[in-house]
Amino acid sequence: MTIVSGDFELTMDELRVVARYVAESAQDVLPVFEEAVPGDLRPRAAIDAAWEFVNGARRTKLQRVTSLDAHRAAREAGAEAARLAARSAGDAASAAYLHPIAKATQVGHILRAAASAARVAELNAGGDPAVGDMMIDQARQRATPTLIAVLCRYPLAPTAKTRVAQLMSTLDASLRASR
Repeated sequence: MTIVSGDFELTMDELRVVARYVAESAQDVLPVFEEAVPGDLRPRAAIDAAWEFVNGARRTKLQRVTSLDAHRAAREAGAEAARLAARSAGDAASAAYLHPIAKATQVGHILRAAASAARVAELNAGGDPAVGDMMIDQARQRATPTLIAVLCRYPLAPTAKTRVAQLMSTLDASLRASR
């Protein structure tokens, strides 16, 4: 079992649990991007790279490159929902490289895709915040004890300013409270 050290330790098995959680969130909203930007395969490639790691492959340059490509696709997408979907795909691929450093910004690598998926659902429901809250509850229910244990090694998510950040803070607090 390979261990990554920094302020604390993360095992490859723990990184795979985190990557699975992020990839599941990203997978759910990928069709939003693909409908908005047909023919741009960068987010799908990032999710595929994430699943390769989740399913036991070594983390490689593939996850880094596809993550960056998906984030570029997000910057180029016109609609907010498409941007969030592509960014979630990039987050899925980069989850293999979550840093074991005690910084609140690292929480985004664990929870931002789920928060973004909740925001996409809100947007698709005409901006209804109740839909986002429901999606955050579903994301909380999907979290495994291992994911929560990894999350709790980090400080709380940064103070929320955007709606995605608010959703992420809500998810963060509810997961920590469930421990």
